[in-house]
Amino acid sequence: MRATVPPLISILLPALNAAATLPACVRSVWRQTETRWQCVIVDDGSTDHTAAYVRQVSERDARFTIVTTPHRGLVAALNTGLAHCRGQFIARMDADDLMHRDRLALQVRALNQAPALAAVGCHVRLFPRAHLRDGRREYERWLNHIDSPRRVREDAFVECPIAHPTLLIRRDVLAAFGYRDAGWPEDYDLVLRLLVSGHEIGVVPRRLLAWRDGPARLSRTHAMYDLARFAPCKAAFLATHFLRAADTYVLWGYGETARALRRALLVHGKRPAYVVEVHRGRVGNTIHGAPVIGPSELPRIPRLPLVASVAGETPRQQIRAAMAAMGFVELRDFICAA
Repeated sequence: MRATVPPLISILLPALNAAATLPACVRSVWRQTETRWQCVIVDDGSTDHTAAYVRQVSERDARFTIVTTPHRGLVAALNTGLAHCRGQFIARMDADDLMHRDRLALQVRALNQAPALAAVGCHVRLFPRAHLRDGRREYERWLNHIDSPRRVREDAFVECPIAHPTLLIRRDVLAAFGYRDAGWPEDYDLVLRLLVSGHEIGVVPRRLLAWRDGPARLSRTHAMYDLARFAPCKAAFLATHFLRAADTYVLWGYGETARALRRALLVHGKRPAYVVEVHRGRVGNTIHGAPVIGPSELPRIPRLPLVASVAGETPRQQIRAAMAAMGFVELRDFICAA
């Protein structure tokens, strides 16, 4: 096939020792109903048959651009591939995942219909299902309830609200931001940088990506994706955005997630002035010098930004309802984190 010039979409696809999964991934690219694409495969120093396979693919279809590099890691591979992307839009894809045949068409339509959006994601289906743990199923449900730019912002500090291999982003935006290694997941880092810079991210509320889950995924094996790195990531962006005008804040909750976030925020000089707890046995005490109060006392204390840091979607929804009933506005007066 002759390459489309210029492509509408560049698919940015890093690969490392992906010979076992890349053929199915490539077939899902070939099946796209939107055919005006270029696929940039970055072979990040593979030691299996990945390089041989991608050479065969590029010989068969000139829409595939192959970039071979020494092994330098995912961030370097993404930035290297980005330099070869020529499309108006860039679609992220991983070498072990599968696209629904309408993914590119529907996401491009979403961006064309909403010029204010910088990017869109979509919903996912984790696979294989047989050994999927309850926690992963719960994460899939949470991710798939996010269906608007507003919900992306409201849940941005709970987890990464966009699965990275679902992202379709305007090329000029991604070129301006690029990827960086800040010591935490590069995908979450990119999403938060976009949001705090004022960009809006939408979601196509359809399952357009089959997202492989397994013990070999980078998110399970690399220290950058360890759960301990998420609190410093969230704290860094909270400190420079939501908490930028205040060195003190109100912390709702003091479970494991809240304690980790409090420690991470201390690095940036942010400390809780009050801790809100629903357990009556804790109310009236102090935690690291901060008085512990019940939710009903919030209207009577000085108005400070509030960070609700609790695990579980149900408790967060209860907090949101209680805050709204007291006249607090989410994203202006309080934010949910986990």
